[in-house]
Parts: sequence; C-alpha cells; structure tokens
Amino acid sequence: MLGRTANGLYWMFRYIERAENIARLVDAGQRMSLTRSGAAEEDWDGVLQSAGVREAYNEVHGKLTGADAIDYLIRDRSNPSSVMSCIDYGRNNARMVRTALTRDTWEATNECWIELKTLLGKRLKTAEVPEMIEVIKRRAGLIRGAFHGSMLRNELYNFARIGTFIERADNTARILDVKYYVLLPSISHVGSSLDNAQWESILRSVSAHRAYKWAYDPEYKPANIADFLILNGQMPRSLAYCYEKIVSNIGYLGAEYEERLPAHETADTIRKMLQTLSIKNIMDQGLHEFLEDFVSRNNKLSAEISDGYRFYQ
Repeated sequence: MLGRTANGLYWMFRYIERAENIARLVDAGQRMSLTRSGAAEEDWDGVLQSAGVREAYNEVHGKLTGADAIDYLIRDRSNPSSVMSCIDYGRNNARMVRTALTRDTWEATNECWIELKTLLGKRLKTAEVPEMIEVIKRRAGLIRGAFHGSMLRNELYNFARIGTFIERADNTARILDVKYYVLLPSISHVGSSLDNAQWESILRSVSAHRAYKWAYDPEYKPANIADFLILNGQMPRSLAYCYEKIVSNIGYLGAEYEERLPAHETADTIRKMLQTLSIKNIMDQGLHEFLEDFVSRNNKLSAEISDGYRFYQ
C-alpha cells in the first residue's frame, strides 16, 4: 500500500475520533462546572489545558469565559483541534483516499460534514450545547458503523483502526486528567460529595456511567473509576482496551509486510505496562504524572508508525 493512502486512512479516523472526544471533553467540563457553587469560569482553564489549546485560546480571546471556551473548542476553525476543524480534516483525508473507502463509509463521512457545517454555522447558545454534543457523537458513531459493516479486514482496515485507538487512548487520558486540572475548592473536598460528583461526571462524559455500575460497586470511588478507564480491558475507551487493539492491528500489518518495526516494540511495551500495573501503583506515583507520561509514549508510537510506514513518501 502507498504510504500516502495509509496516512490518509490513519488520519481520517484520528480526526473523526478526535472530533467526538473534544465534544466529550466539553461535556465533561460543562458537567463539572455545574457541580460548583458560584462562578466557575476558571474551570474551563482546565478543559482548555487538557485539550492542549490553552495558549492558543489566549491569542484569540483576551478573557476566559465558559461560552468562549465552548465556542473555541467546538466550532472555531482557527483552532485546529476544534470539532469543526477535525471534521473538515477528516473529510479531506477521506476525499484523498476515497477509492480506498466503501461507498457507505464515504457517504456517512460526507453527511456528517454537511450537517455539522450547517448546525455550527453560528455560535451555540448554552442550552443548545448538550444536544449538539449528542449530534457529534451520533455522527461519529455512524461513520464507525458504516466502516465496520462494509470494509474488508485488510491493511486498509488496520491502519484506520490504529488511528482510531491511538487517538482514543490519548483522549481518554486527557478527559481523565481534566479532573486534576479542574480545581476543587480546597484539599478538604477530596472524598467529599463534590469530589464524587465530579468523578461521576467523568464517567458520564465517556458514556460509561452504566457500564461502571455493572463492573464495580454502585458507589463511586475515584480509584475504581480510574481503574475502569485505565486498566479495565472490557471498557472500550480504556487505555488497556485501546492498546489491545493497537497491538493486534499493528501485528497484522507486521505479518502482512513480514517486517517488525520499532513501533511494534513500543506498542508491546505500553500494553505490557498496562497489563502489569495496578491502580494502586498508578495512584502512588501520581495519576496526573502517569497520564502525562502515557500521552508522551502514545505520541512516540504515533511518530514511529508514521516513520515506519513512510506516511509522507
């Protein structure tokens, strides 16, 4: 396969996944801001930092407000990580590799772009944000469904899946890290009902509220929620689940090309780390520090895949 086609598929699905996850990040920020008493505009500072766009936001807006932060994250095209920018990039990549996609996948992608371009043509009112987030999640799900239901399980499929799960792992780590950036009023609130409500909001933002209750006690416990989103291999948005899929799909590519690259070693090492660590180990070293290290390793793997499969040649 040409590196250009592999690159197009990989990034098409990274951008679609990123669009959905930015929407989930906004959802997490909005839910947590509602748990605060009084003004909570500073909460959005944490959301912007977790999205990696805090400094870029300052260049566009002089003052931090919740409404401006939501607009910047969802529809501002000057933000390359906004939902609308990601949908644009995802569709552009889909156009570039259109002959490698089934008709169903292309149509789902194009219809997503047309609908969101219309709905996000003007600034959203606060009351419209939850419904918009649901539209974004639904449209991203339709693209994934069309892809899974119609594509051959060949190298095209594997590159798309690797892109999806590298992006998902990155975003789950960032959503979880929001909890650490969104400040509690004081250290005395750790373990309080406010603390628990914020952890519950994290679960709801990744649509894992009910699944958590199936897997753990009904009571919300920070260590259990962190365990669920990091180490539980049954949770489709957990870091462990993402790395099972990455190792599996990159393994198929290794067999297809009869070549083992540095990316294979990196993926195996990260999966083994996630299999052997306990949530106590992670909490002891610091959840924020663990997540920062994980995001760095995940980025390294992405760069190795790009180099190894010659995406830009």
